[in-house]
Amino acid sequence: MRQRLTILGATGSIGDSTLDIVARHPERFSVFGLSAHRNIDKLLEQCLRFAPQFAVVGNAGLATQLEAQLKAAGSRTEVAYGEAALIELAHAAQCDTVVAAIVGAAGLAPTLAAAYAGKRILLANKEALVMSGGLFMAAVRHHNAQLLPVDSEHNAIYQCLSTRAGVEKITLTASGGPFRTRALASLAEVTPDQACAHPNWRMGRKISVDSATMMNKGLEVIEAHWLFDVPMQQIEVLIHPQSVIHSMVSYIDGSVLAQLGNPDMRTPIAHALAFPERIAAGVAPLDLAALATLSFERPQAERFPCLTLALEALRQGGIASAVLNAANEVAVEAFLCGALRFTSIAEVVAEVLERIEPSAVHTLDDIRAADAQARRLAATEIAALAI
Repeated sequence: MRQRLTILGATGSIGDSTLDIVARHPERFSVFGLSAHRNIDKLLEQCLRFAPQFAVVGNAGLATQLEAQLKAAGSRTEVAYGEAALIELAHAAQCDTVVAAIVGAAGLAPTLAAAYAGKRILLANKEALVMSGGLFMAAVRHHNAQLLPVDSEHNAIYQCLSTRAGVEKITLTASGGPFRTRALASLAEVTPDQACAHPNWRMGRKISVDSATMMNKGLEVIEAHWLFDVPMQQIEVLIHPQSVIHSMVSYIDGSVLAQLGNPDMRTPIAHALAFPERIAAGVAPLDLAALATLSFERPQAERFPCLTLALEALRQGGIASAVLNAANEVAVEAFLCGALRFTSIAEVVAEVLERIEPSAVHTLDDIRAADAQARRLAATEIAALAI
């Protein structure tokens, strides 16, 4: 029987890569549902090619437009819109596996719904764990969901954890982004296009900016803490500009296990889709002789203050990680719109973290309230710092 997939965030880079693998293995996978926030042109193409039963978009107007286009093309795909429809899609009994690839806080509720439904979850939405780590992992355990990480770093760790016994530390590698060697004094003048020009990976604009600030790596430290039940003191970050070693696990006997591969998201996606088997992903073989050199360096706090802020949020616990994530999302959007300097992203996040009193998380409503408060404060701070 083919594995029936729902891809939340199908028009992004993770969705593209997942559907590329699906197309390579039609005997193994079928597509039950696809979602996109507003890119209905691309979603239309995907629906016509993969014939999902359902498609979900961001609002009623887009749903009406997509529905008309699908009907004109003879498609039988049903269209819905909004968060409630996303949750229903993630929870649907006809789906086996949910690929959680919606960027940001918008992916939290549907990903949690997939956990409550006991689905096999391929997690690319790190914010689900950043915002609601304890709540999310409890849902996974209590409802017997299967959680498989798709982020290249966490998938690498998953592959290297031959045993949980004797783990000394986990090392998350980072490319360092496009400004790893740029003069610090010039960072305030960075443009959105420059920040989105990642040297190794093809990603969306928000994630590309997070890579440039290394907030992305800070969020990944928080994610690794929850995924692998490892204290933050046992998680380190190393800059590895070649992006060939995707992460490492060190054991107390001196062994260090690393997962290597070309920087292509199809590798971790294929691993998670077929686990525990292996399937071809269309990725070029790694030629170590051609690479010749693999280098590493420690991140500089003055260059990457967002990484330090993420670690502080993890140390605080409770709502702090949700606050961090919300403030960062608002600040990055302002930067991409030309309303905020690149270096002010960290300033906004730091100010919001400072102003919101830490408190415990008991329910999803606690997280939503912290998220909303952080977004309001971030908007106020951005208005004060606006270019």
